[in-house]
Amino acid sequence: MSRGDAVNGGDGASSRGRSIGDRGTAWLRTTGEDHEIVLSTRVRLARNLQGFPFSLRGAREDRERVLERVREVLPSTRLLAEATLWEMSELDPIDRRLLHERHLVSRELIGPDDGPAPAGSALALNAEGPCGLMINEEDHLRLHTLCNGMDLEAAWKHVDALDEELGGMLPFAFHHEFGFLTCCPTNVGTGLRASVLIHLPGLVLTKEINKVLQGIAQVGLTYRGLYGEGSEVVGNFFQISNQTTLGKSEDDLVDHLREIVGQVIEYEKRARAVLLREAPSVLEDKVWRAYGILRHARSLAFDEMMNLLSGVRLGLTLKLLRTPRVRTLNEIMIFAQSAHLERRAGRTLDEGDADVFRAALVRELFFTDEESAASPSESRHDAAD
Repeated sequence: MSRGDAVNGGDGASSRGRSIGDRGTAWLRTTGEDHEIVLSTRVRLARNLQGFPFSLRGAREDRERVLERVREVLPSTRLLAEATLWEMSELDPIDRRLLHERHLVSRELIGPDDGPAPAGSALALNAEGPCGLMINEEDHLRLHTLCNGMDLEAAWKHVDALDEELGGMLPFAFHHEFGFLTCCPTNVGTGLRASVLIHLPGLVLTKEINKVLQGIAQVGLTYRGLYGEGSEVVGNFFQISNQTTLGKSEDDLVDHLREIVGQVIEYEKRARAVLLREAPSVLEDKVWRAYGILRHARSLAFDEMMNLLSGVRLGLTLKLLRTPRVRTLNEIMIFAQSAHLERRAGRTLDEGDADVFRAALVRELFFTDEESAASPSESRHDAAD
């Protein structure tokens, strides 16, 4: 079975599952700057259309009219002309969860697991390229880009170009004094939220993390968990983003985040160096214990897996381990979540079954990387990934 089959369920996946396929997973590649520490960079813009109530206050007919307006203009854009438009109401609940687990949509867009999706909610996404568009979430439009590694400049460039295109075809709600009008007052102004998902085990293990988090709060930034607002920090991954959008330009907000995150990256590198210098045996034991459990476990809860993956990722970046690849760890973070496991299994899984399937997937992907590393012809290719 190929890696793609292992992830997506092979021939057992539904037609809708195959239509989603591996869409929206390009950001898992290890091509971006500082990709061993920064998993991803996201920039999103909140926009609303003139003449329509905000999505949360609008009637079903209002939301559906917004969707139709967007559907009409998408073919005329350069960045989303070839995009697939998925209406959440037409997707199975498991497919909606797949998109959420890939960080492509919010929980608000897809609705509850055991109920219908909100009327008019949709996602436009290209087969290739980092741009996407959520329709009828908290705001009428949420333009976003998602890139691998530390790449705020490219992420902002892409979403800015999409904003220019859509803004030339759709009348955005704008006030000459306050800027772009949004459902939540904290987004008024630029409507921009830029964030990086960063791995900080060194700062956690050296107990410096609270000092760093307090520091970023003092300069107008904030942190969240793996899935953004309202989610918990797991696996030592922190999502750092700007906190305000009013009173500064988009370029200023992006530049400020880039500067501060650059400092956090340096703090993390220093913390790792301290661990390697002052507690090498303790560090190696932590890394190899994590690797051993992941390689041989028969049942893994998601949070347990994420914490163990953190140790293995740290070991790879410090050259304490040869395998698996960092990209494999990125893929496991996404493909070992519940909806992906159910797609792979071809059936609904309870918590115990999901833990067993998760452990089997991790063992399989670890073994595949071990086999590749043992082959001289493939090891050079793997090193590039």
